[in-house]
Amino acid sequence: MILLSPRRRWLLFALVLTANILNLVDRQIIAVLKPVISADLGWSDNDYGNLAAWFQGSAALAFLFTGWLVDRLGVKWANPIGVAAWSLAALAHGWATSMTQFVACRVALGATEAMGTPAGVKTIATIFPPRLRSTGFGLSNAVGSVGAIVTPLAIPAIAIAFGWRGAFIIAGLLGLAWAAVWLLTTRGLSFGAEPPVATPDPDTLPDAPPAYGPILTDRRTWAIAVAKILSDATWWLMLFWMPDFFHRMFGLTGTDLGPPLAIAYGGAAVGSLVAGMAASRLLAAGWSVNRVRKSAMLVSALMVLPVPLALSSGSYGMAVGLLALALAGHQGFSTNLFGLIADVSPRAKVGRVTAFGAFCGNLGGMAIAKIAGLVLAAGLGYGPLFLFASVSYLLALGWIQLLLPRIRPVADNDPMALAGAH
Repeated sequence: MILLSPRRRWLLFALVLTANILNLVDRQIIAVLKPVISADLGWSDNDYGNLAAWFQGSAALAFLFTGWLVDRLGVKWANPIGVAAWSLAALAHGWATSMTQFVACRVALGATEAMGTPAGVKTIATIFPPRLRSTGFGLSNAVGSVGAIVTPLAIPAIAIAFGWRGAFIIAGLLGLAWAAVWLLTTRGLSFGAEPPVATPDPDTLPDAPPAYGPILTDRRTWAIAVAKILSDATWWLMLFWMPDFFHRMFGLTGTDLGPPLAIAYGGAAVGSLVAGMAASRLLAAGWSVNRVRKSAMLVSALMVLPVPLALSSGSYGMAVGLLALALAGHQGFSTNLFGLIADVSPRAKVGRVTAFGAFCGNLGGMAIAKIAGLVLAAGLGYGPLFLFASVSYLLALGWIQLLLPRIRPVADNDPMALAGAH
């Protein structure tokens, strides 16, 4: 195995960050251009909710396999294969004309984008030592949010110049270019199973296949999984429906949606970055993993609590600020939840545990997408949805506390406990 130099490590990390941006851009185009596409193709709120649910459902099912696939392929091949596959699915949107064709495109995009999360988490866990992983996850989530910032600013302009179909095609071509760059960058690198003979680098230890028990018999897996259901439901609610919220509340459409969405997702980026860096500093200062993760998650959960006030503020600026605060809270929570996966999962199974958590999170997203469409079609507005969002993270943290009263890094556990903690 070739040891990674610091320069090569950070170059690979930069590519992981770029893949996160492309992942968010491809899935969010349809949300930003919803008013335009709906007018062109005659979609109702329920139609759009169905498309979002199909996307989430296909991603959820795919996560049952992509974690295993990422663990089998390794980070060198899982990344370009995943990005190239979802880029082709994004391209296909540019030629869809009927609802059936759009459903097929959304299913394909959801299934292929499911490679992104386990590949990204496994790559960070592979190229960074434990002391830097929280910073890595924080930066990853923060820069990933750049995709959510760039999309509402750039996509409407691209749609004006090339049509909404052109926006999908351009995004897909960028992803194919990324895959080519990754293959060039990792040329000559090996992340194989045998450690180097001389001077092993603890930062680049291989993924050996020890005989760990099935992840589904481990309470740590279920602590993560249910927390993902509750927290990701709110994230997907915001990702798919926030443009519609601003359209309904303030009459914004097209390029006018860019600034409020960019500010809101800017909050997500800041929350992710601050949470990751703070966790790394506190761990370096001697705080226990248990104290760091749960303290960060509690602060993040409290940041989301006031989000229903956005419905009654009557102020455009206050609504944007409350949503930015909520998204910052989500990303702070998510950053530490990903850190928790790396803390308590054997590295050979990080991909599978991440993917199963993402599977459960997408089930939550699928449910909230369909429920949101039905609630809005029934004329109930965003009130019930935002009320759920406000408490979802506190519920997720309570569940983690119930199953993991004390978080212990995997290296500190007795080897027998790794066969399956019930």
